[in-house]
Amino acid sequence: MTKEEQQLEKHFLDLARMAYQREIMTFSDFLNLNERNILQSIGQKLSYVQVEGWGGYELAERQIAVFRPEAPVFCADYPIVCLKIAPLQRKFAEDLSHRDYLGSILNLGMERSCLGDILVGKEATYLFCLERMADFICENLTRIRHTSVTVERVEARDFDYEPEYKEITGTVASVRLDRLLALAFGASRSSLTGLIEGGKVFVNGRLVTSNGYEPKEGDLVSVRGMGRFRYAGGGGQSRKGREYVILQRYI
Repeated sequence: MTKEEQQLEKHFLDLARMAYQREIMTFSDFLNLNERNILQSIGQKLSYVQVEGWGGYELAERQIAVFRPEAPVFCADYPIVCLKIAPLQRKFAEDLSHRDYLGSILNLGMERSCLGDILVGKEATYLFCLERMADFICENLTRIRHTSVTVERVEARDFDYEPEYKEITGTVASVRLDRLLALAFGASRSSLTGLIEGGKVFVNGRLVTSNGYEPKEGDLVSVRGMGRFRYAGGGGQSRKGREYVILQRYI
């Protein structure tokens, strides 16, 4: 474990201890997949509190960690805000990417840990951030590249996000992680095994480095730099004994 990972583990333990001793809920900043994996790996050390993750919507990749004692004195709202970013004049708006939005926000002097997922849409883009940074972003984010934008808070009840996905069906010799990756991304298993062994593949936020790992129905598989998909289950066997599987690859 690197020095940075040791420091992060200590931070998690400190937050859990504070939640337990003060009988309050405590929260981390936003965590990436590697940081979420570290949190899951020390689950036994945190058994005296409840630990969960939340990023503002169901499929969030970047999430805060929530540490909850058995009987908290009060239940605080999660410190996450959803912001809607829209072009000031749509007919003059550029075709902006995730990188464009992230770069402009970080150029305001923001730390990446203050920011959750960025959902880029045709009509508007949604950004999740920590509550303490929401007003600053609303006041200072006025331009993405050459496009003038407006930023406003969105109430949770008004946020309606249905992720787009492509359904992929096929057959595999067995429901192994490397075989599912090959089907999901239309590549050979040999070209993808390096991603698994290289620590680029996560299942439900936990790092998996075994090509032979067998995902369960409903598992969310994230591959850094390539995307993510959900293993939606199987549908029996072909005449040759191969397994029919259904994947939902998110666009």
